[in-house]
Amino acid sequence: MSLNQPTAGNGSPPPPEMQQPPQPQIAQVSYPQVKPIVTYIIMGFTIFIFFLQYSSQVLYGEDIIANLGMKANNEIIQGQLWRLFTPIFLHGSILHIGFNMYALYLFGPSLEGRYGHLRFLTLYILGGFAGNVVSFIFSSAYSLGSSTAIFGLLGAEIVFAYQNKKLLGNQARRILTNVIIIAGINLIIGLSPGIDNWGHIGGLIGGSLFAWFAGPRLKLEGVFPNFNIADQRESGQIFVAALGVLGIFVLLTAFIIFLRIRGIP
Repeated sequence: MSLNQPTAGNGSPPPPEMQQPPQPQIAQVSYPQVKPIVTYIIMGFTIFIFFLQYSSQVLYGEDIIANLGMKANNEIIQGQLWRLFTPIFLHGSILHIGFNMYALYLFGPSLEGRYGHLRFLTLYILGGFAGNVVSFIFSSAYSLGSSTAIFGLLGAEIVFAYQNKKLLGNQARRILTNVIIIAGINLIIGLSPGIDNWGHIGGLIGGSLFAWFAGPRLKLEGVFPNFNIADQRESGQIFVAALGVLGIFVLLTAFIIFLRIRGIP
């Protein structure tokens, strides 16, 4: 008889209710880790651009960089199409850039870890571009800021949690709840004068669209007790999705420019 086996007191094996329950077996699940290099490069580049904006104001009394790059409808209609991309890297104040870079720091590393470097960069740029296109369509106000791209990341988080909810379990519900609350609060704040909520909505739509067709679709691979989490999404799907989302908003831009040139509001 094993020294570790309990007895009932008379030398006989214990009844079933006295026996120790079997110890649960633990499976090791590994997830591919990607360092958030692109996230930090975007943050560094954006901060550098803001430093140039500030220097321009000090040296010349005006923000020349913002004047050349912010979303300005009349200039876009005249052909300055870069203004649908460049506002992603421009900001109006330290508080403005501070809030957006903090949001990027919160959501960027985890998303880049799942998406990989190039797909994450594509998500960020497409979200920002889509936000500026929607702002161009529905708002005549000048605007700048990376919040369009940040809302693209929020949309991608929502799609990721929804599409992988079976594998993520309760974690998916927590992700959805947190992101929806943050997005909702920011949209409410965006109702204040001077804040471009159309850009936020557009970024959310653009990021969600790209994530739906190109975001990670996770599956469990391997043999117990060692499992790996793999992404089922193929590179061809990602490329087609990026072209599709870009094409949708490019066509929208071209259509609106055509209408404005013809004098149709």
